[in-house]
Amino acid sequence: MAQQLPLPLAFNPELGFEHFHPGRNAEAVRHLQRTAAGTGEPLIFLWGEPGTGKTHLLNACCRLASRGQRAVSYLPLGLLRDQGPGILEGLEHRDLVCLDDVDRIAGAEVWETALFTLFNQLRDGGRALILSARAPSTALAVRLPDLRTRFAWGLTLRLHTLGDEDILAALELQARSLGLVLPRRVGRFLITHYPRDLTTLRRLLERLDRATLAAQRPLTIPFVKSFLGETP
Repeated sequence: MAQQLPLPLAFNPELGFEHFHPGRNAEAVRHLQRTAAGTGEPLIFLWGEPGTGKTHLLNACCRLASRGQRAVSYLPLGLLRDQGPGILEGLEHRDLVCLDDVDRIAGAEVWETALFTLFNQLRDGGRALILSARAPSTALAVRLPDLRTRFAWGLTLRLHTLGDEDILAALELQARSLGLVLPRRVGRFLITHYPRDLTTLRRLLERLDRATLAAQRPLTIPFVKSFLGETP
């Protein structure tokens, strides 16, 4: 019988592949989709700079796998590190496990040992594991040689940063997923004047969406400046 997970570990169902603009990362996205569907590589190590969409894609993998009636778990290790590696117990019974921010537990012996054990359990059970980090596995401060070796067994995928036009397309796609009308000139203003990573921009869009609804006003550059306290 599967062990009960000690914490409610849930993915964000609002982050789907249909809400992600791949740009030059289309091949990486296809590999992730196949693994989520149960037809791809059983181990993927996904890396990229902050804001390239790793968290979005891991959540999208869980969403796709869940729709296929597969048991999934998503764990943001950067947020859960202080909970201790006991949170990994029972995950070997999942069909797909997605571990975000693996670099945040690199160098912690108890975590590395627990992750090594989980890796072997999932592999022996024919289940899938997707890991994400800010750097390739070879650059992580991993102390356990066997774990470093295991990382190299899978498919390594890099997420590249997007150019202006792809960032704008990604922003427009995320706005549509919120039901927010984002004029192109406003989108260009946002990517010119604010941090360009997709996570920050999505959070900004969510705030602007709530603000326009409350004010019953369309999204314009003057509205953005007013909302964020800028001088017109």
